[in-house]
Amino acid sequence: MYRLFELLETIDVNSALYVFGMSMLPIVELRGGIPLGATLGLPWVSNYIICVLGNMLPVPFILLFVKAVFQWLKKINKIRPMIEKLEKRIMSKKGQIEKYELLGLMLFVAIPLPGTGAWTGSAIAAFLHMDNLKSFLVTLAGVLIAGLVMSGISYGFISFLDFLK
Repeated sequence: MYRLFELLETIDVNSALYVFGMSMLPIVELRGGIPLGATLGLPWVSNYIICVLGNMLPVPFILLFVKAVFQWLKKINKIRPMIEKLEKRIMSKKGQIEKYELLGLMLFVAIPLPGTGAWTGSAIAAFLHMDNLKSFLVTLAGVLIAGLVMSGISYGFISFLDFLK
């Protein structure tokens, strides 16, 4: 417990809030939050935890409400084409998940590439009527893996730059 308080004392609150908010954003998620936190000098463990929490915060809401929100937004004529295009884009990725179900969802979320991640994975899980609790837990596992990959890349790269000095 004491080590946790020591760790918390080393965190710049403004940087932590900025990184947390960045990790909540679609597309960016922790794939952008972790490199940002590394650049801002956050310790890797703190940065990892903050980014995972930020990335996972929207997931339950996506799983529970994305279909209803899309249906409601489709009633607005000016927004309908954009929502239908977004829905089509989300569903175009479903084959990657459908084939392997929960394992597919975890791998889809874990691979740190554009168009993958917790937001898209959760939306696909919702549209495929996958179990919400299982989808949440599998998405969490994928986010944890993606966070480790991004931390390794980000902090490894920073260590490499320090080595060059």
